[in-house]
Amino acid sequence: MSAVQAAKPPVAFDLRSAALSLIVVSLKTPDLAALSADLAERFGAATDAFDGHPVAIDLSQVSAPPDPIDFAALSELLRRYGMAPVVARGGSGDQMAAARAAGLAVASAGGARTAPPEVAVAPEPVPAEPAEEPVAEPEAPAAQPAATMFVDKPLRSGQRVYAKGGDLVVLAVVSFGAEVIADGNVHVYAPLRGRAIAGALGDTEARIFSACMEAQLISIAGLYRAGDGAVPSELRGKPAQARLEGEKLVLEALKF
Repeated sequence: MSAVQAAKPPVAFDLRSAALSLIVVSLKTPDLAALSADLAERFGAATDAFDGHPVAIDLSQVSAPPDPIDFAALSELLRRYGMAPVVARGGSGDQMAAARAAGLAVASAGGARTAPPEVAVAPEPVPAEPAEEPVAEPEAPAAQPAATMFVDKPLRSGQRVYAKGGDLVVLAVVSFGAEVIADGNVHVYAPLRGRAIAGALGDTEARIFSACMEAQLISIAGLYRAGDGAVPSELRGKPAQARLEGEKLVLEALKF
């Protein structure tokens, strides 16, 4: 009788790339006492303001001179408001080493690549050719409008929808803990109680609209409002829109 080979157990995990939305906290000072005071003034005692949302700490404004930062204390301070610090970027070498030692991942702040220099070569003489009639250039195809994503089912806590390259239109309730993201505008023709992020790639002209604005967090092009102060009391539960005025995130009533 031939031996029966034992079945190989299934692989316990897969590795895949993923695009995740992150809140970016851009430090303007290494003074954690000042940061704590500003967070308390903006969010009060709202310890669940960000509901565990992952956070990137941007150090580009405090990297020169490279002041030392207590990343363990900074991470603990952000966690008080429901943020989950996961990565640091844009700091000096010492700052990034300290961030890594505190358990944070480190990422490059990005930047343009420099093209290699070109070497000039004298062209070889080319014999003259008889003139030809000019040929009309073909017309470039008209640019296609960005696609709009439609969602007609309620979004429950923990669900996330991302409209890449266009607008997102939701025709049902966005529950607390759900998240709607668009590179363009976000339209919610129902109660918006979760998180809404418009202009995810930096479009400062993007807007957020809701027939019943009750969002726990709103963001346009990286500017955020969250917690009890995300929606003013006079607009809560009413038709409203969010837009940018320069560096300020403004909410106002929709007038029909």
